[in-house]
Amino acid sequence: MPFSNLPTLLAEALSARGYAAPTPVQAAVIQPEAEGRDMIVSAQTGSGKTVAFGLAIAPQLLSENGALPPARAPLALAIAPTRELALQVSRELAWLYEKAGARIATCVGGMDASSERRALSRGAHIVVGTPGRLRDHIERGALDLSALKAIILDEADEMLDMGFREDLEQILDATPDSRRTLLFSATMPKPIVALAKRYQRDALRISTVGEDRGHGDISYQAVTVAPADIENAVVNLLRLHEAESAMLFCATRDNVRHLHANLIERGFAAVALSGEHSQNERNAAMQALRDQRARVCVATDVAARGIDLPTLSLVIHVELPRDAETLQHRSGRTGRAGKKGTAVLIVPFQRKRRVEMMLRGARIAVEWVNAPTVDDIRKADRTRLMSMLLEDVEVDEDDRALAAQLLEKKSPEDIAAALVKTYRARLPAPEEMLTQGAAQPAGQEHHRAGFDDIVWFRMDIGRRQNADPRWILPLICRRGHITKNEVGAIRIAPNETMFQIPRAIAGKFMASVKRTAGEEAEGGVQFEVVEGGPEQAVREPRRHNGPAPVRHQPRPTLRKRPRN
Repeated sequence: MPFSNLPTLLAEALSARGYAAPTPVQAAVIQPEAEGRDMIVSAQTGSGKTVAFGLAIAPQLLSENGALPPARAPLALAIAPTRELALQVSRELAWLYEKAGARIATCVGGMDASSERRALSRGAHIVVGTPGRLRDHIERGALDLSALKAIILDEADEMLDMGFREDLEQILDATPDSRRTLLFSATMPKPIVALAKRYQRDALRISTVGEDRGHGDISYQAVTVAPADIENAVVNLLRLHEAESAMLFCATRDNVRHLHANLIERGFAAVALSGEHSQNERNAAMQALRDQRARVCVATDVAARGIDLPTLSLVIHVELPRDAETLQHRSGRTGRAGKKGTAVLIVPFQRKRRVEMMLRGARIAVEWVNAPTVDDIRKADRTRLMSMLLEDVEVDEDDRALAAQLLEKKSPEDIAAALVKTYRARLPAPEEMLTQGAAQPAGQEHHRAGFDDIVWFRMDIGRRQNADPRWILPLICRRGHITKNEVGAIRIAPNETMFQIPRAIAGKFMASVKRTAGEEAEGGVQFEVVEGGPEQAVREPRRHNGPAPVRHQPRPTLRKRPRN
C-alpha cells in the first residue's frame, strides 16, 4: 500500500528518504479505524516504529492545509527510556516534519538543562525526552503540557523495567484528559496492562510481531564453548565475519570494560558504551562507529538502547540475555531496513539446555555451529584478499611508474607475497581455542609423545554433575596453571573424573591446584593423585575421612554483578 492517504508534506518527506511503501506497523497505525484512537502497539525492533507514531499523530498536529500552527506550548510529547533512543526519535521526527515547519525540542539527561528550558520557552510543536528530565522541567514550570494533543510512550516496558513508573505517572497526570495516548511496547507484562487501563480509553491493540518471533532478516547462530574460551570465541567470530560494524553485549559495565580493554590490546578498533560513560564519551563513541574509525562496540543492554547503525551486520551475545525478549532487542540492532544481519550467542557448555529451551519457547530458529578455528579464519582471509585484489582499481601514472620500479628489483611473486603479508599484518591474530582438540572420551585414548611416564589424578565430579571434556579440560588448565597440551587422557565416571599429567610436571600441577583452591566457585572441586592408575582405583574404591565433598557444576568465569 503506498502512502497515498497521508498529508502531502509528509508523503514528500517519506519519498525523499526512499520510502516506497509503509512497513506493517506504519500501515497499521494509519488505517481509518486507528485515526484518533488510543493505541497499544507491539512491533519488532527496527520495524519503523518511530516513523509509525510520527504518522499516527499527524491528524492532531497538522491543520487542514497540511501545515503546523505557530509553535507555542507543545502539541505532542514522545517519551523514550534512554538518551540515545530519545535523540534518535528526535532526528526521525525532524526529517519527517521538516517540510511542515515543525519545531522539535529534545530534553534528555546529561545535556544542558538551561539550554533545553530556553528552547521550550521559544515554543515547540513536539517535545522528545527521557522521563527524569521531562519530569524535572514540568516541576520547574518550563514544560507546559496544557495544550498537548498526543503523547507517545516508546518502549514502555523498558521504561517500567528501569524504574520510571513514578515519573511516567506524574507526566501523564499533567496532560489533558482529551489527549491521545500511544503506547509502544514489545511485551505486555502486568505493569503495562495496568498503565494502559489507567491512562487509555478504548485502546486499539495492534501487533505486527508474527508467530515466528525471530526477525526475518536476522540469522541466529549459537556457539558452545568452555567458560575460559569465551573471549577467544569473541575474537575469532569478529575475525571470521569481519563485519563493517559489530556490537557485543555484556551483562555488566565491569565486563564491558574488561572485554573492551582486551579487544583494544588485540588490535581491534573498538569503543565501549555503559552506564559509567558520560554523554560526551557516548557521543564520541557513536561518531567513531558512524565514520568507521571504530568497527566494534561493546555495550550493556541499557546503554545500547536507541542505537541505530546502518552498517551494523553482526551482534554477538557475549553474555547470555536474561530472556527471549532481551535477546530480540539486542539482536534487533542489526537486520534493519531490508539488510541481512547475524546474531551469535556464545553459550557455555553447561548452559546449553537452558538456551535451547529459551529459543524453543520463543520460536527462534537457531543454527548451532562450532567456534571458528584459526584455519577457518585464514581461509576466509584468503577469500577476502583475493576478492579485494581482483577488483578493478583506478591507478595513475605515478602508481604505474612505482610498480615498474618494483618489478625491476623483485619478482611478481615476491611483490604479491609482500602485499599479502602487509594485509595480514593489519589484522588481529586469531586465537587458538582451548576446547578444540580436547582429550579423547574414556576408553579411546591413544599414545601421545611426552606421556610415556604419567601420573593419574582424580576430580570429585563426574557425569552426574554434568562433567564433559569440553569444560573439564579448561578447568584442569586453570586450576593447575598448565596448557591443554600438558593434559593426557580424560576418563569420566558417574561421580568422578580421572586424567593424566606428565610426571615431570605433576608436582608443580598439584601445588598450583592447592593454591587456587577457594579462589572462585571452581575451587570447590577437589583433586588428588590416584596411586596405580584407574585400574587400581576401580579395585580399591575411594575412602573419605568425614563427609563427602560438595559436588557441583563449575560456573562461568565471567562473574555476575549488579546490572546497569
